[in-house]
Amino acid sequence: MELKALSVEGFINETGSSSPAPGGGSIAALNGAAGAALIEMVASLTIGKEKYAAVEAEMKEIQSKAHEMKAQFLAYIDEDSAAFNKIMAAFKLPKDTEEDKKARSAAIQEATKGAALVPFKIGELANALLPLAATVIEKGNQNAITDGAVATMNARTSVHGAFLNVKINLGSIKDEAFVADLNAKMEAIENSVDEKEQALLNKVNL
Repeated sequence: MELKALSVEGFINETGSSSPAPGGGSIAALNGAAGAALIEMVASLTIGKEKYAAVEAEMKEIQSKAHEMKAQFLAYIDEDSAAFNKIMAAFKLPKDTEEDKKARSAAIQEATKGAALVPFKIGELANALLPLAATVIEKGNQNAITDGAVATMNARTSVHGAFLNVKINLGSIKDEAFVADLNAKMEAIENSVDEKEQALLNKVNL
């Protein structure tokens, strides 16, 4: 079942079911997709307006970037669930012999790395939405400025939500260099994402 092809109601109901996937990682990707879609919308509502002719080229570029990022986030909804399912499959491998146990342990480690990398990519991509949100808030159609603000909030939520899913997987990974690398990269993003969000929301003076 392709999650991204479900109706909104179908996806939400599937999330609420007893199945552990889709879970927080897929929802973080959904937040990112919603943020990208709102940025794309504000850019689209700016293009073709005489009042905003000076920023038309810039808005067309943002519209295109946001459209591509939206597609990436939608793909990550399914990738995150697939990565979780690979861990579950690895745990079901035989463990009758020492060789079986070693192979099973290696498969679990490899699958867990994959399950950490997917939400890391989601968070990284969500962080990259913020400069686009900044531009549509500052220069885009001011009638849609609150849509830019909601995009910003979705991007920030996507970052934190995705990284929580990275961290829970890192706790099971024995490769210390891998863990340290992702932790350092996440820390650099998390240290600034809340501040970026607040700075953008402060520009929406209602």
